[in-house]
Amino acid sequence: MLEVNVFSPKLSTILSPDTDLEQIATGFRFTEGPLWDPRTDSLLFSDIPAGRIYRWADSEDVSVFCELSGKSNGLTWDTGGQLLACEHLNRQVSRHLDDGRIVPLATHFQGKRLNSPNDLLMRSDGLLYFSDPPYGIQSADMGSLAEQEQPLNGFYVLRPGTAEPELARDDFERPNGLAFTPDERRLYVADTPRYQVRVFDVAVDGTLSGGEVFAQFSEADGVGRPDGMKVDEAGNLYTTGPGGLWVIAPDGEKLGHIRFPEKTSNCAWGDADRMSLFVTASTSVYRLRGRIPGIVPSGRWNK
Repeated sequence: MLEVNVFSPKLSTILSPDTDLEQIATGFRFTEGPLWDPRTDSLLFSDIPAGRIYRWADSEDVSVFCELSGKSNGLTWDTGGQLLACEHLNRQVSRHLDDGRIVPLATHFQGKRLNSPNDLLMRSDGLLYFSDPPYGIQSADMGSLAEQEQPLNGFYVLRPGTAEPELARDDFERPNGLAFTPDERRLYVADTPRYQVRVFDVAVDGTLSGGEVFAQFSEADGVGRPDGMKVDEAGNLYTTGPGGLWVIAPDGEKLGHIRFPEKTSNCAWGDADRMSLFVTASTSVYRLRGRIPGIVPSGRWNK
């Protein structure tokens, strides 16, 4: 059974009260970047310190999908169904080609190396948004903040066919996870050190406006801070954060707080009906079933 703090009866329309929290894999160093692959009915996820991307499927052992991932973090599909990754070690956003090659998409901004791209999301027209905090270059096995070349921790947009990202916002302390509303007209972005999720209006040309605080958390809520997030078809936001996973209605009302036994980092919808939420949490990956299908990257689901 889930350990849930229920703030609104609306939560019962989203999660069944008898839903279990299932640990589907464990024994990793720090898991991140979950992404469902509908072609193989399997889940991909990063183990950042191990420098690997793993694959999990029901009734199968976990296997290595990519042995040298560049210490990847966030993963997504592009509109053509190819894997995109944020690489901490190589400080770039990359694309995995069908022939096995990994090629860089974004490495620099205004002649300076990116910090360590963290999470990413592609709009249905091919615009790619990604966050660039310095978590990778501040970790013990990847360097120090002395290596930071950018004067800020930016949030970027990369347009199709270009190699130079554009700075979409410069007012984050450390931007992190991100998710679109179902109509792609609004964009949620975590500002992790501030314990905030902010929301932006997205113009047709991809520019962002607004940026008010959509959800505020605190250290008293538990271990962890806002990180990766996803949205369901009804527009509810599911964000990892202090003490586990938070469910927030489109109007900003906090509906519930699901407690996890480990510090959560990211989440992704999967299974054939898109009603399973897979959550990466420190050494493990978990699954819980919802009642509303989730919004997923379109590239592979439409193939």
